[in-house]
Amino acid sequence: MDSSSQGRHLCRMDAPPATTLLIRTEPGDARLTRAVAGIDHTGSPAEGRVPEERALSIYLNGQEIVTAMTIGDHPEHLAVGFLLNQGMLAREDRITAVDFDSELMVVVVRTGAPTNYEHKLRKRTQTSGCAQGTSFGDLMEKLEGVTLPPTPVRTSALYRLLHTVNTMPSIYLEAGAIHGCVLAEGATPLAYFEDVGRHNAVDKLAGWMWRAAIPAGDKLLYTTGRLTSEMVIKTVRMGIPTLVSRSGFTAWGVDLARQAGLTLIGRARGRRFLAVSGAGRIVFDADPSYVADESAAHRRKAAGPDD
Repeated sequence: MDSSSQGRHLCRMDAPPATTLLIRTEPGDARLTRAVAGIDHTGSPAEGRVPEERALSIYLNGQEIVTAMTIGDHPEHLAVGFLLNQGMLAREDRITAVDFDSELMVVVVRTGAPTNYEHKLRKRTQTSGCAQGTSFGDLMEKLEGVTLPPTPVRTSALYRLLHTVNTMPSIYLEAGAIHGCVLAEGATPLAYFEDVGRHNAVDKLAGWMWRAAIPAGDKLLYTTGRLTSEMVIKTVRMGIPTLVSRSGFTAWGVDLARQAGLTLIGRARGRRFLAVSGAGRIVFDADPSYVADESAAHRRKAAGPDD
């Protein structure tokens, strides 16, 4: 190692990736995908698997809030996380029950105090999230005064995490047309959720973290999707100090990340990444010349320059 690499160490990727997760979307769950028949580019019969889409209605007490299109796993976490990330539930609120009816595809979240969000529903704004994500008008105001912990990001841990996530079994590798998100502590993934919309995957994570009382201040959120204003807002509301994606940014997403003090890292593939917010928290303790480029066999979404 030359003098320019002093203080850094090799980041070996030949060890088997860690696959023990506290919770995950199960790629082998037959309810989440199905086979479809068609023809291929030669005109020959062909078959492929595709993710399911189901309409899930979310209620807060007696009021219908939204109907989300989802693959259908972890509906209780999705409902609680959506309400938290939209500001309809506060961290200090007392949830008395979360009831899911699998036949009607309805989740009812019940709280100890009455709620009424008709005015917020009239104020909602369409966001850039795929699968018709929505955000409500006063969410940006809630970022004011937010202080995230200055948690460092070590490149040795980041590279190992990217390698682990990129080689984990997933619905995306089996059927495509889906987004994923991972909660990690250092190089260790703790939870992995997938869904047809990246905001759904993050909402599942938010709901699980709240219900399981998982602390956020030392965690990292990885997503396959674009780093938009919506993704930044959700991450900040969850109290997670670092957001990483293999994809690119929007200008508003960058502005909000800088305003909130969020470490924002995008275009993270193989040995490459671009940090546009919180760059002073990155500890360059790995020599990138020893990090393997991403394997084409395991490429996730955003394999192009800035998908």
